[in-house]
Parts: sequence; structure tokens; C-alpha cells
Amino acid sequence: WLGLPTVFGCARLLWCRLYRGEETMPVLAGISSGPVRGTMMILSRRHRMMAAGASGATRKSMGLSAVSRNSLASNAEGLQDAENAEAGSHNGSYTSLGVVNAGEAGKSSLLAVDEGEKKGHEQLNWAAWWQVQFEALKDIFLNYLNILLIFVPIGQYCHMTEMESCYTFTANFLAIIPLASVLGSATEAISAHTGQLVGGLLNATFGNAVEMIMCIQAVKAGLIQVVQGNLLGSILSNLLLVLGMAICASGLLRKTQQFNAHGAAANMTCQAVASISVCLPTMFRGVANSTDHQVLMISRVCSIFLMAVYGLFLFFQLKTHSDLFTDENQEEEQEGQLAPSISVVLLFLCTMTVAVCSGALVDSIEDVSKVYGLPQAFIGVILLPIVGNAAEHATAVTCAYKGMMDLALGVAVGSSTQIALFVVPCAVMFGWIYDQPMNLAFRNFDTACQMLSVFLVSQVLQHGNTNWLHGAMLMTTYLLIATITWFIPEAN
Repeated sequence: WLGLPTVFGCARLLWCRLYRGEETMPVLAGISSGPVRGTMMILSRRHRMMAAGASGATRKSMGLSAVSRNSLASNAEGLQDAENAEAGSHNGSYTSLGVVNAGEAGKSSLLAVDEGEKKGHEQLNWAAWWQVQFEALKDIFLNYLNILLIFVPIGQYCHMTEMESCYTFTANFLAIIPLASVLGSATEAISAHTGQLVGGLLNATFGNAVEMIMCIQAVKAGLIQVVQGNLLGSILSNLLLVLGMAICASGLLRKTQQFNAHGAAANMTCQAVASISVCLPTMFRGVANSTDHQVLMISRVCSIFLMAVYGLFLFFQLKTHSDLFTDENQEEEQEGQLAPSISVVLLFLCTMTVAVCSGALVDSIEDVSKVYGLPQAFIGVILLPIVGNAAEHATAVTCAYKGMMDLALGVAVGSSTQIALFVVPCAVMFGWIYDQPMNLAFRNFDTACQMLSVFLVSQVLQHGNTNWLHGAMLMTTYLLIATITWFIPEAN
């Protein structure tokens, strides 16, 4: 009953001084009443007693003859004062009850005020947060390129009404262009919060999820050659075309571009393992007395190993050796950017929209190829991967042009690694489920292209810096492969 009003008064003093800016003298006057005043009285009496005892001891040490009488008188006076103080404290206790009750009422009122202010601050914070998100979304969508979003419903209308394939192809191709821009903006927003490594991984995962769904549907339909050509074309387009264009885009503004050499080396090592896993079943098919069933079983076993390697690579990249994958020249997180939750939702919605447009686009390519005489091998290895991964391609080139080379590598090289180590084995596993002969025995030309491309990209990325000439060499290699693919004869 003595301590609570004192503590409450001190707390009120600090609160008024720090938060409300009020004068503190009334508070000091308020807390000096009641039990505090009785406490001060008791303390003063005790000080007098101690002083009396100290004076008696001093007189005794000096040899004064009256020390005993003065000491006895002082002790008696001190005892009397203590009894009076105790009686005063008992009398003051009744007064302190009212002070305590008043203090509790004041404390409850102050708590109510604090809760009201806290709720007000929370409402202001939420309003400010939504204002920032609205401004960030407005910056993403309010540009002239997004006018082409009108072709998203037009392309779907052309596809559902089975109009001419040329109209469906053109409308969906134009619809993918602004979606790629929005997808790139969402990826940049995520990378600003999580880093370029995780941002590129998320972008590649969302993009390849769509491609894996399309491959599963094609495997279920028995289109094995189309799936193999599409997967190989995706790997080649990411390693050669997308990476080459990204390096050239960065070279337009910079003489050299630095990036994380450790992350690139780890990705290319995984690419080499994936290339070996494709090369071995392909070469085994040429062994005398080998059967298609043996090639199929070898492919399924290799697919299990490849999926395990990809899981180990993710654990190595995100957990045990995450310090080796830190972004080069990583900038601090800036204010006014899109929140991670909104960015992920936007990335998911854009990816699903791109999947719908890409599906309609892919369905129209076969008719377009018949009308314009395009070879099937060229469509599967070159045209389908470019169109299906247009959003990822635009994201990588845009990020490289802005100086975010680690994010561009995460989208381009990371996406090809994910396809080689996860999407291809998943296609083989789903072929096993649907009882389709999906295997890793590609054509000899396809296998050679993959091995040589991995070797070339490893040489380009081994030093941790690039220039525009490296990008030109990668794009030239892709053009060579595309030219040869055009002349591959059709199978009967």
C-alpha cells in the first residue's frame, strides 16, 4: 500500500513528460501526499535516531562524562519518535486507501488511453501500408506497354471460338508481352526483399511449373518426341539465347558486369551432371543387343538420381552454403516497394495467365507450321521454347539491363538447371505412371547440342564477370543450332 502509489506516480511522471509534454510539477505535488508523506516522516525520524546514536558514540570516544546520559536520552527520544511515527502511519493508512483507489482509477484511464492510441497507430500503419502497395501496383500497371493486356481476352476468345490459327497465334503472342513485363516487375519486388538468388529461384519455379504441367499433358497423350524436343529446347534457349541476350543487354551500359561466380559454378556443375544423365542412356541405346525396355528402365533409375541431386543442390544453395550465394553489390531494401506477399500473389496470377495464353499459342502453332511450312523439329526445339518461356526471357533481359546480373542468372541458368534436374525426370516419372515410353534417350544431335552448350556456358561464367562479346558468342551458337534444326528431316 506504500509502494504502488509511488510507482504509479513515477510512471505517470515519465509518461506525462515523454509522451504528453505536460508540466511535471503537479505530478510531483500529487505523489508527495498520503502514504508517501508518511513514509518520508518515518524516514526522517529514523535519520534523527541514527544521528543521535552517532553523536553518542562520538562523545563516548572523546571521553566526555555525560555521554551515557545523553545516549540514554537520545535512545528514549528515538523510541518515542518511532512509536509516534508508527501511530501516524496507521492513521495515514486509511488516507492511503483512497489514494490507492484514485491511483487505480487513474491507471485504468491511462491504460485505456494507451490502448486507444495503439489502435489509432495500427490503423494509421495499415492505411499507410495499403497506400504504399497501391502506389507500387500503379507504377507496375500504368505504363503504355500494358495496353496490350487487352489481347489476353481477345486471344482466349479466338482460341475458344476456333478462329483461324494465325489470329489466335498473333493475339496470344501480343498478350504475353505485357504479362512478361508485369512478371518481371513482380520478380524484382520479391528480390528486393529476399535477395536476387531467391527471387530468381521463385521466378524459375513459377515459370517451369507451367511448362511441367504442359509436358505432363503431352506425355499422357503419348507425344514423347515433342516433349523431348521441347525440354531440350528450353534448356538450350535458357543457356544460350536468354543468357546471351541478358549479357548483351547489360553490356550496352557497362563495360563488364560482375556476378556471383560461386552460384554460376554450382549451377553449371549440375548442368554437366544432367547432360551426362542424358548422354549415357542415349549411348547405351547404340550398344549391341540392347532393348528399348532396358533403355526405359535405365532412364527411370537415372531420373530418380537426378531428382535427388536437385534436392541436394537446393539444400546446398539455401541452407548449408547460403553464404556462398550472396548477391554481388547487393543493395539495401528500399522503401515504397511492393510487399513480399503481394508480390508472390501477383507472380502467381501472372504465371497462371501466361500459362493459359501459352497453351492457346502452342495449340495454334501446328496449324501455323502447316500453313507456312515450318519443320516439326524446328517447332519443338526452337519455336515452342521461345514462345512458352517468353515471360522468363523478358524478365532475365530486363533485370540484366538494370544491372541485376545475379537475378538474370537465377532466371536463365537457374531455370535450365531446374528443367534438367527436375522437370525432365518428372516427365519420365509421369510417363511411368501413365505407362508411356518416356525416356532419357534423346537424339544424338540433341545430346551433342546439350553437352557442347553446357561446356561453352561454363567457360563464359567461370571468371565471375562478362562482357557483351560473351553474349554475342552465346547467341551465335544458338543461331547455329536453330539453323541445323531447320534442316532435320521429318520422320515418317
